[in-house]
Amino acid sequence: QVQLVESGGDLVQPGGSVKLSCAASGFGLGYFTIGWFRQAPGKEREGVSCIRTTDGSTYYSDSVKGRFTTSRDNAKNTVYLQMNSLKPEDTAKYYCATVGWGPATDCNVARAQHWGQGTQVTVSS
Repeated sequence: QVQLVESGGDLVQPGGSVKLSCAASGFGLGYFTIGWFRQAPGKEREGVSCIRTTDGSTYYSDSVKGRFTTSRDNAKNTVYLQMNSLKPEDTAKYYCATVGWGPATDCNVARAQHWGQGTQVTVSS
């Protein structure tokens, strides 16, 4: 059974940092592109970052480029999202999902297949 479990969400102050984890079970992450998506209240879910776990290539949306870093540990079957210099507009529920076997630039909701349950990140003073 394919399962993704996110963790690490928190309440942080603007300018702070959070590291999210996405642990996979039931399949090996090392064959997939994995995406991080987020959804704020009243907004559509959007792609934030994707990583192609076979070669480590990454994609970032313009809104997070330079502040967020996606990485993977294939031995632990886990993908991470390091979020720095957080802004109030980063507040959202963050999800990881499999995004097929294509390039990291395939980072959109339409290509997402298996989803985790999400973890909340709130940026507020």
